Amino acid sequence: MSMLLIKGLFHISAKAQPDGDTIGFIPDYVGEWKLVQGGRPLQPSADGHINVRLEAIDALETHYPGANEHDEHQPQTYAHAAADELLDWLGFVDIQRHDDETVSVTPDSVPGYILTRGGDSRGRCVALVGRGRSPGASGYEIRVDDKLLQRTANHHLLAKGLVYPTFYQGFPGDLRGVLTDLVHQVQAAPAPASGLWPLDATINGAKITGMHSITDEVVILPKLFRRLKDYFDLGNNALDCLPAFLAGADDVFTIRGKKFHGLQRIMEITDGQTVRLTHPVEDLLFEEN
Repeated sequence: MSMLLIKGLFHISAKAQPDGDTIGFIPDYVGEWKLVQGGRPLQPSADGHINVRLEAIDALETHYPGANEHDEHQPQTYAHAAADELLDWLGFVDIQRHDDETVSVTPDSVPGYILTRGGDSRGRCVALVGRGRSPGASGYEIRVDDKLLQRTANHHLLAKGLVYPTFYQGFPGDLRGVLTDLVHQVQAAPAPASGLWPLDATINGAKITGMHSITDEVVILPKLFRRLKDYFDLGNNALDCLPAFLAGADDVFTIRGKKFHGLQRIMEITDGQTVRLTHPVEDLLFEEN
């Protein structure tokens, strides 16, 4: 598949709260943002900055606001590990994380490039993230194969076991296959090479007795965490109404070509407290919402 290549600077501003799957980016030529298709039209800040969401991965949340704008996080060991690994891989040093999830780094910008097939509904650019020498001319589409994919931060973070794979329609099937095989290799590796996977309770079942369960105790798929956070924000204390809530959230995805509406279609709740998904996330192909 061909993707648009844009060269520029990965940038950390004083108020930035970078996590393991989002990073600020300023193109060398800001007008190249106009070449990005899909989603909402991208609206850069005065200096050309737009947040880039890393394609095909999802990191544990460091500060998810949800509907009530009150930030909550997932277990911070791996949430912060993914964020810091991304910054380190890109070339930032002296990384210091503050209580409000802002960070201080040296320098505040490092050169690199993105490979994008479009934006998302939140006005972010969705992309593969690269460092070092650009593989082509900025502003032009180039073919992305498995060798080029292996040079990206997206691949690196999955190889470290610090993020979950999360695929959306439009991301090429051959590249999904490469990343799925990589995830299975990491899952089978002994600790610590397996990263967060020995702690993942998404399939085995997570006992959830309230918000504290998923902020401090249980490692689960970030998308499921976000839905649970939004659910608890409504004042719910038990999980009885969770299936109905998930049906209303209407995450649309396919599994081997069969379409599903809502995560409740692949979720089980036992003993009123234990939640599990019946399919691993790498089997799911989401529609952008």
